[in-house]
Amino acid sequence: MQIRISWPSGQLTATLDETPTAKALTEALPISASAHTWGEEVYFDTGICVALEPGALQVVEPGTVAFWTEGDALALPYGPTPISRGGESRLASPCNVLGSFDGDPRLLATVRDGDPVRVELA
Repeated sequence: MQIRISWPSGQLTATLDETPTAKALTEALPISASAHTWGEEVYFDTGICVALEPGALQVVEPGTVAFWTEGDALALPYGPTPISRGGESRLASPCNVLGSFDGDPRLLATVRDGDPVRVELA
C-alpha cells in the first residue's frame, strides 16, 4: 500500500507493510491534521486508536513511518529527536512500524509546527 503525505512546501510517498495499524490507517484516509515537530520528527493526530503491536520499536531508521499509540499519531522521524543518543532516531516511546518513505525523508525538514498536513492513498 502506498500513501502520500503532503504539506504546504512538499510531499512524500511511503510504502506501508501489511500490519493491523497500517490497515486501520488506510481505512481512515484521507486524514487532515496540524503538524507538530519534535527535533527531527514530524508527528500529527490521526483520529484513530490502535493497540501497540508486537515488534513495536522506539529506535528506528530515519524515514520510518511509525504510529505512536500513546498519542494516536503518525510519527515521522527523519533524524535525531531531543531524546536520541548520537545520530539515532529515538521516538518518544515504542511505536508500531508501518513502513518507510520512498523518497528522501529529509524533505520533512520543511514541515513547520502548525502546518496543515494531509495523508491520502497514493
